[in-house]
Amino acid sequence: MSLTLAVLFAVFAAGSNALGTVLQRRAALTVPQSSGFRLGLIVDLLRRPVWIGGIAAVVAAGAGQALALASGPLALVQPLFVLELPLALLIASLFVRRRMPGAVWAAVAAVVVGLGLALGAAAPEGNRVHVPPDRWVPALVACAVAVGALAAAGLRRPPGRMRAACLGAATAICYALTAALMKSAVYILEDHGFVAFLTSWQTYGFALTGMAALTLLEHAMQGGPLIASQPALTLGDATVSLLLGILLYSERVRGGGWVYAELAGLALIVAGVLALSRRDPDPNPPSAPGSGSDGAVAADADAPE
Repeated sequence: MSLTLAVLFAVFAAGSNALGTVLQRRAALTVPQSSGFRLGLIVDLLRRPVWIGGIAAVVAAGAGQALALASGPLALVQPLFVLELPLALLIASLFVRRRMPGAVWAAVAAVVVGLGLALGAAAPEGNRVHVPPDRWVPALVACAVAVGALAAAGLRRPPGRMRAACLGAATAICYALTAALMKSAVYILEDHGFVAFLTSWQTYGFALTGMAALTLLEHAMQGGPLIASQPALTLGDATVSLLLGILLYSERVRGGGWVYAELAGLALIVAGVLALSRRDPDPNPPSAPGSGSDGAVAADADAPE
């Protein structure tokens, strides 16, 4: 029953995140473009009601994610967020009142079938409640170094695919680490109460990494086409979350002959995500001031570097 609840809450969170992504991207393409890291970007976005709506959807997704992580393994919950991309395309098509072509539905089917096959074969299990410091420290250091390196590499590049891919990958690591910290904080809340939750470092840790993920996501959306940032974000989050689940929470996945089914499912997911990422979820975004008639470089999925 707990695994069923974990899946339901995770799917709800993925759908809410998809709505937030569509709304945030529409807002991100209405503000002046930046060639570097700009904290003022968030201030500009706060003046956009569409962005506020996107943040509300993200907050709802966070609540669903916390409930999912309290009910099931990290290695099960976070890979379900792969559904965010097809759900974002569906939501965006409703916004612009356009039907999705058959090729898109085929890609959606590949993602859903691949995800079901991979998770069914892997059957993640194990749900360590408390993670000792000697596990947290190397994981935190490794994630911080990777995020810093990817963000620096992306911001050194001009707007285009490499910039978007690096920033998308950095965002993915932050999302995965946020989920890992949130899972620990939720257990502290359940076992020791609200005061312990407010005084635990994990609570402030997931708040900090969540804010970092949000800021990196906005720059990734402005930095280049979705065909570069979305696969890095979607697949990176699932992969890093799986590793963190195994390394931090001692979660297990099935091996042996099941590996072939897991790889087949992964191949379907990758193929579907790559196909879907070529479809801009908002083909007619509003234009940013001074950005030209196309709104932003991110709107052109085939734009060269």
